[in-house]
Amino acid sequence: MAAAKKGAKPKVAGVRFAPGLQEAGSHNHVHFDEKLHDSVVMVSQEDDGNILVKVGFLKILHKYEIIFALPPVQRLGKSICVVPLPNLHLKVINITPLSEGHGVKCEYIAHKEGVLKEEMILANETDDKAFIKVVIQARVLDRHHGTPMLLDGVKCVGAELEYDSEQSDWHGFD
Repeated sequence: MAAAKKGAKPKVAGVRFAPGLQEAGSHNHVHFDEKLHDSVVMVSQEDDGNILVKVGFLKILHKYEIIFALPPVQRLGKSICVVPLPNLHLKVINITPLSEGHGVKCEYIAHKEGVLKEEMILANETDDKAFIKVVIQARVLDRHHGTPMLLDGVKCVGAELEYDSEQSDWHGFD
């Protein structure tokens, strides 16, 4: 094999597909599973009857407004309320009856990195034995990973809620 000249660019070969593969694809378009296109908050009822609400990627130390539709839950009936729980990071703003289920609006503070789960308890206003647990699940990114694209139903309403000068990259003048 002959030695390559210094500074010479290598030749790049093209990619060829087997004859049957080109016709099998639909004109070189890429198709994704429909679930990958979902850009809304995902609400699902678990086997135990509780509700899981996946709100996607959020950024640490940001405050979000989250709105989702709760499916009809027979044991709760039409008039439901939130059970007051001591939670600094999740606050229910209001619950509105819909034609099918209820609309829930809450505020959430992304207070640490990773997959976070915050709970709220919703109950029937007249029967305190009828209740369900709703878990809000978010993937919280640190401040160095950019700004996540928010799902429909999630809106950033505040940023850098707590600022720790010890973690700052800026040191100022001494």
